[in-house]
Amino acid sequence: MGKQLTDKVSWVGKVDWELKKFHGDEYSTRKGSSYNSYLVRDQKTALIDTVWQPFDKEFVKRLKQEIDLKKIDYIIANHSEIDHSGALPELMREISGTPIYCTANGIKVIRGHYHQDWNFVTVKTGDTLELGGSKLIFVEAPMLHWPDTMITYMTEENILFSNDAFGQHYATESLYNDTVDQAELFTEALKYYANILTPFSTFVTKKIYEVLNLNLPLNMICPSHGVIWKDNPARIIEQYLKWADNYQENRITLVYDTMWNSTRKMAEAIAAGIREIDSSVTVKLMNSAKEDKNDIISEVFRSKAILVGSPTINNGYLFSIGGLMEMMKGLKFKNKSAAAFGSYGWSGEVIKQLTGELENSGFRVVNDGHRALWVPDETELAACVEYGKQFAKAL
Repeated sequence: MGKQLTDKVSWVGKVDWELKKFHGDEYSTRKGSSYNSYLVRDQKTALIDTVWQPFDKEFVKRLKQEIDLKKIDYIIANHSEIDHSGALPELMREISGTPIYCTANGIKVIRGHYHQDWNFVTVKTGDTLELGGSKLIFVEAPMLHWPDTMITYMTEENILFSNDAFGQHYATESLYNDTVDQAELFTEALKYYANILTPFSTFVTKKIYEVLNLNLPLNMICPSHGVIWKDNPARIIEQYLKWADNYQENRITLVYDTMWNSTRKMAEAIAAGIREIDSSVTVKLMNSAKEDKNDIISEVFRSKAILVGSPTINNGYLFSIGGLMEMMKGLKFKNKSAAAFGSYGWSGEVIKQLTGELENSGFRVVNDGHRALWVPDETELAACVEYGKQFAKAL
């Protein structure tokens, strides 16, 4: 079961190749994922996190093959979400008195999930746990991405057990960052940041600098999902600092839904106008009813500006656009421009509605948007091209 990382640390987690959805149906995981649990063996032994609840019995069975469970002196719960803590009830049936080290909020969440009063030990930033030749140093990291979150640093081995930070939903048997497809890895890492950590970017920056200021040597970053950063682990830290700093590239994304292709035709014409003004910008069109919503969010995250389009139906916008607008509002993007467009028949208030939604979501709205009556003819398509030009000039 275990895979040796160092003389004292082994990976005892679960690779989930079949996972396609996460957080209910909120997050797509086409590349699978892993639930990384770590066994630290010194004079004392600590287990850092467990795995997702569906794999609890499998996890405990395999852990028994790795170690006599009664020789586990401590359990470290960096985070209480069930993809991390899910095997705790099964494990604690075997070693009920083993102390669980976590934050005060962690105790509340674990009790709220499992309704058990186990042997909890509260830790806060700067607290340590002696293992013998090495020790664990705890750092609270609230809102990365839950209030209970903490990260754990192991001296001597110089390993940062970073919990959800620096992770990805990415299945691999080879474990390390330099042994996988780099394009896939960083696509999944960006997707993870964009869809989960974006609203907490100020916390990300603050916590990274707090840890860096401790001047601790770093040989490895071991997150809770995806690869272990062994080759140049500072690279992902540097990338996180960029992503947390109101990230944008020279990209414009047009997100739209359409009923009879009128709004699609408008989107294509607007995109053509943008390209006439700025041939260097990357322009991407995404139909929100057909594309994966998390992929769309990743593109919005990368973009300096977006345009959102929908026809008017029942005095409002289409269902897929409504869901996407709610996601963007919650993610609180910053430093991005936006505008709305769409077709209509006997009414056309959706443009004003979308403009208001974009403003409420933190975008800098460039103009009042553009709408077209019925099916756009050549004259209207030319107007859409001109609208795209004006949008590009306004950025």
